Amino acid sequence: MSGAVKKVAIVWRGDRETRSGATKTNSRYYRIFEELEAAGFAPEPAVFDEAFADEVLQQLLAVDAVLVWVNPLDDGKTRKVLDPLLRKVAEAGVFVSTHPDVILKMGVKEVLYETRHLGWGVDTLIYRSAAEFRQAFPARLATGGPRVLKRNRGNGGQGVWKVELDDETSGGEPLLRVLEAKAASVTETVELAAFLSRCEAYFEENGSVIDQPFQERLPEGMIRCYMCGDKVVGYGHQLIKALVTPPAGSGPKALQPGPRIMHPASSAPFQSLRDKMENAWTPQMMSVLGIDRQSLPVVWDADFLYGPKDASGADTYVLCEINVSCVFAIPEDAPAGIARELSFRLYARA
Repeated sequence: MSGAVKKVAIVWRGDRETRSGATKTNSRYYRIFEELEAAGFAPEPAVFDEAFADEVLQQLLAVDAVLVWVNPLDDGKTRKVLDPLLRKVAEAGVFVSTHPDVILKMGVKEVLYETRHLGWGVDTLIYRSAAEFRQAFPARLATGGPRVLKRNRGNGGQGVWKVELDDETSGGEPLLRVLEAKAASVTETVELAAFLSRCEAYFEENGSVIDQPFQERLPEGMIRCYMCGDKVVGYGHQLIKALVTPPAGSGPKALQPGPRIMHPASSAPFQSLRDKMENAWTPQMMSVLGIDRQSLPVVWDADFLYGPKDASGADTYVLCEINVSCVFAIPEDAPAGIARELSFRLYARA
């Protein structure tokens, strides 16, 4: 890398004590710090909280690049302050990944609707208001089979619901069986009207809700395909419990997901998925969303469920969500991939 050593700030959420004590070796990002230093960068921690946002802003304005790991929802806190701050930093000429405008295209559930016609898509609807949701969703649910509803912005399964009609009614009011995807959730039986009211908060501040069919092969697990730019850097396969109804009489252990088993990009079982991601789906997504190569997140992942097997018996894949705000844990090869990708971005900008 020619010229002065480029400074890179790694941003994650924490309190004042965490910010004061943060080093390149005492956080879960230590491997990323190592690889950035090996690639010739000067990385530094930049712990963020709303209480000292101005201080973080001044720090970020003094670096060449910013890499961000902050969830959209975290213990009641959002990115309402952070995102405008990052836009200001980017406008000053600092490279920011992932830029908030790209998050609003890729890292929200609405991407499932916008890319529903790609090979990873399924029959997908979107509701942009509570009134539209109240009018259209009951009829959709009545057509048969469980549906999955997803609020546009969230993480950790918050606002993601498996919904199906119950065989019983309550005083003529339809009853639903609903199960939220967040940890330790259990199936509830609720009246249709009550559930519709529960979802109204998802439409605040121009929110929306995505509606998809439930994937019956969900118990076979989820494949997380990790990307650095437009290249696969590994996979994580996990037997998830989110939206899987536990057996009757099972204890709390039945609600716990299995470990995420990491695999390298070269792993044989996932080469078909790799080919689709690198050569078809990612370029197609970029075209649909209007995202150029320079704006792709430095690190991101796409979560896939198994779809129905095709005519030859091969697996198909259904996109569950794309994560760009806070992608962790990551495969062994990802930190080096992040460093390589950042080098490419900063060279391309030079």
